[in-house]
Amino acid sequence: LSLTMPFPAKSVASSAVAGAGIAYPQDAMAAGTNPAGMAFVGDRLDLGVDLFRPDRGSEISGNMMVNGVFDANDEQNFFMPEMGYNKMLSDQLSVGLTLFGHGGMNTSYTSPIGLFGSTNAGVDLAQMFIVPSVAMKLNERHALGLGVNVVWQRFKAEGLQNFASPEAGFSSDPSHVTNNDYSSSTGFGVRAGWLGHFGSMFAVGASYQSRTFMGEFEDYSGLFAEQGGFDIPSSFGAGVAVMPADGLVLTADVTQILYSEISSIANPLLPNLFQAPLGTDDGAGFGWEDVTVFKFGAAYDASEALTLRAGYNYGGQPIPESETLFNIIAPGVVESHVTAGATYAVSDAVEVTLAYMHAFEKTVEGEGSIPAEFGSGEADLTMSQDSFGLGVGVLF
Repeated sequence: LSLTMPFPAKSVASSAVAGAGIAYPQDAMAAGTNPAGMAFVGDRLDLGVDLFRPDRGSEISGNMMVNGVFDANDEQNFFMPEMGYNKMLSDQLSVGLTLFGHGGMNTSYTSPIGLFGSTNAGVDLAQMFIVPSVAMKLNERHALGLGVNVVWQRFKAEGLQNFASPEAGFSSDPSHVTNNDYSSSTGFGVRAGWLGHFGSMFAVGASYQSRTFMGEFEDYSGLFAEQGGFDIPSSFGAGVAVMPADGLVLTADVTQILYSEISSIANPLLPNLFQAPLGTDDGAGFGWEDVTVFKFGAAYDASEALTLRAGYNYGGQPIPESETLFNIIAPGVVESHVTAGATYAVSDAVEVTLAYMHAFEKTVEGEGSIPAEFGSGEADLTMSQDSFGLGVGVLF
């Protein structure tokens, strides 16, 4: 399980409406967005898989040592599984279990990047969330939900030998910077939400995910700040769903992701690289800024068996122009996504869902991104994405 940027959907059906689900639960994956939604989806099991295809690369220009275009697509196809189960213990109370993949970065360059090291550069971060949840209806229209994030993650980095050189003094632990295969860690957090219906045509929801405190990546304690720390940032959001006509739902979410909480993600490359070694509390990171994500979706029941979906998602990319050098290995710069999909009810108990997502190509041109000690010049980042999802829902 590997991905380059977290598309904010937690299910195939949610992907088809651009991830908007805080006020619009569709299946037993709802706990990954708003646990309160599980009180309204009934008894069901949902299984799915998403084929994720990022297209990423970088360009270095005006540098005294290395210039050129670099292809980061040596590995491009990634499969992301998902599973959700929900059981109504009574008309008011449900319990569920939801599993889904998440992540932050993946690159696999087809050649070494001379500024970084002598072997092909790349990183791979994979995360798996397991979310047991409980939801309770306060009355027929309002519900609260609570879930526990149980997370396993793994990471590896390759081709960063120049940052691991003891002579350069960039790292507090040079033997734990690069080419150490996979290192894994586990951690815990919580997520909570509320969902309320106001009449038959309007719903409002709110959700919160705490910071997930993860164990350190011990084999990369000389790369990430705080001795290999890589916690998952908190996020919060709100959503609305409107039913203006029979069979039509219009929904929208806004979510804030607080990357600034996590030193290994938010610390800037400069001046930190020359003032605090990698791996220390103030060690250089990727310089990511907080992101606000807007999601808009529509679902239409074309018939009793067929539901059509579409959506648009926009989130300002997190990488400043001054931080593009280190982000050559994590070029998460896409901003605009369009989505489409459909669900077909094969029977009263089985439904099949398809979804497609395209993230338009985005380039961030570096400005003051490569320091003189690395030969000056600029690093530019480019990315686009596609994904194809298939899901099956079983209603009990």
